[in-house]
Parts: sequence; C-alpha cells; structure tokens
Amino acid sequence: MPGGMFIIYFLVILLLPIYAQLKVKSTYKKFSRVPAEKGMTGAQVARMILDQHGLYDVRVVPTQGVLSDHYNPMTKTVALSEDNYYNSSLAGTAVAAHEVGHAIQHKEAYSFLTLRSKLVPVANISSNASWIFVLIGIFAQASGFLLLGIVLLAAGVLFQIVTLPVEFDASKRAMNEVVSLGIINNSEERSAKKVLSAAAMTYVAAAAVAVLELLRLILIYTNMRSDD
Repeated sequence: MPGGMFIIYFLVILLLPIYAQLKVKSTYKKFSRVPAEKGMTGAQVARMILDQHGLYDVRVVPTQGVLSDHYNPMTKTVALSEDNYYNSSLAGTAVAAHEVGHAIQHKEAYSFLTLRSKLVPVANISSNASWIFVLIGIFAQASGFLLLGIVLLAAGVLFQIVTLPVEFDASKRAMNEVVSLGIINNSEERSAKKVLSAAAMTYVAAAAVAVLELLRLILIYTNMRSDD
C-alpha cells in the first residue's frame, strides 16, 4: 500500500470510530436533558410497547452504566441503563423503544437477527484466532497462514455487516411504535430520530473499519502471492 494511501487508511480506521463515539455520546447527553412531554420513563415506554405486542414474558430491568442498554434474547430481558429506566427523557424514550424493537424482532424471528445470533459464537472464536494466523503469515511470509487468517477474519466482518440491518430495523420499529402509540408528539419525533441515528453511526463505523481492514489484508495477500 503506497505511503499516502496508508496514511489515509490509518486516519480513517482511527478517527471514524472516535467520531462515531463522540457523536453518540454528545447527542445522547443533549437529549437526555430534554424531558419527554408525556413524562413516561424508559421503563414505562418499554413495558407499554412490549404489552402492545403481547410480549408479557419479556422483563424490563435496570442495569448499571451509561449507554449499557441492550436486549438479551436468552433471558428475554430488556435492560435499560438506570438513567433511561427511571427518568423520562427523549433520549431514554428512543433508546428504550429501540431495545424493545429487538425483542419484537426476536418474537417475529427476523431473519437478520436470527443470522446474527448464529454468527455470534463463530465470530467470537474466529475474530480472536484470525490475528494469530495473520501475524504468522505476514512475519513468516507464509501466504497459507495469512489466507487462513483472512478467512477467519471474514466471519467477524460478516457479523458486523449483518448487524447493520438488525440495528436499522430496530430503530425503524422504535420510531413506528412511539409515534403510533402517541408516546411522543410530532415536535419530538425529529429529536428521537437524531438519538437513534447517532447510535446507528457506531455500528456503521465498526463495519466500515472491519471491511477496510479485511481489504487491506487481502491486498497484502495478493502482493505476497505475486512475489512467490
């Protein structure tokens, strides 16, 4: 990779995730200070949407940390950070609805969520093991090891790519629910979308970095093979 291209590549993989994290944190912080007009806490928002879809067996619980909100399909639990669980902010409303969106996906066996769940164990193992083979391949100039590392890394990249439609769909479901159920009014809709868009950017950045790194390794492999 030419020097100029490498610098651009390095800046992208370094700065893009940082920008995405700063964006989501600043947006969340801003709208966590804006009270929702209906005055519903995140816990109430989540429970209302869950009940609307007959998901009475899904629990809503508080969890420690900031932006630690998640849905656990194994325990059927929507976990909301304490600020979002107990308080009534636009940020908390949007985040709670988003996590419930995953619970609805789970109920409906949303194809990309099902695929991502199947990829989790594969991605965890392959992503950790891939760099061992990549480093051996690069330093020992062993193209076979490098290729194996690339194949393993590709599984992790696939996981990152599949995550994108899962997160976008959950956000779309979230907006549909909070609007149709009257949880937010028209004037609050744009603000809620900003929170969800900022959160989605972190997944886009992660996927972009993963793809770029995979392409760089493929280029190294191609050059190595041409030198053989």
